Amino acid sequence: MPKAAMPRPLSTRSWKPLRQLARQQRPQAALQDWLADNGSLTARLVSLSQGQFAVKVLRQTLGIPSLNERQALGMSRPQQALIREVILCGKGTPWVFARSILPLSSLTGSLRHLRQQGSRPLGAFLFSQPHLVRSAIAVARISRDHAYMPAELCGKGHLWGRRSVFYLHAKPLLVSEVFLPDFIALIE
Repeated sequence: MPKAAMPRPLSTRSWKPLRQLARQQRPQAALQDWLADNGSLTARLVSLSQGQFAVKVLRQTLGIPSLNERQALGMSRPQQALIREVILCGKGTPWVFARSILPLSSLTGSLRHLRQQGSRPLGAFLFSQPHLVRSAIAVARISRDHAYMPAELCGKGHLWGRRSVFYLHAKPLLVSEVFLPDFIALIE
């Protein structure tokens, strides 16, 4: 019996600034606008959904981030982090899969409450912080054969995601968002 193909992780090389992709490798213009937007994705989704926005928590657990996530966060060795995976829904439809990596070393002091975020959108909190610093946005094409997100969310083709590191009080938090098929159909 043949072995099932193991999902492969996204490599650090998979994530790069949108402008570094050749024009023919980029997604359609409407999606590029969403991928490159430096503002609050949560605020844009709330507006697009006319306030019919919800966060569905898929999992929130302590674990060791992947190698490329640790590299993005500047972690020199494997360390525990809060790994949070949610679906951002507009008008009852899954629009965005979001994966956040919050190192336990970042979840101290005034950020301790992020351990109990529940169904509140992380983006709403981040963009309410006056001293927020954000790294450049990197994008990646994500397919079913990557172990990055639940396969049932991927659809048949590939999807586009973005990620950046947010710094609050010099403490890093990695947030990535993958735009799902129903959202892409909506904006096309």
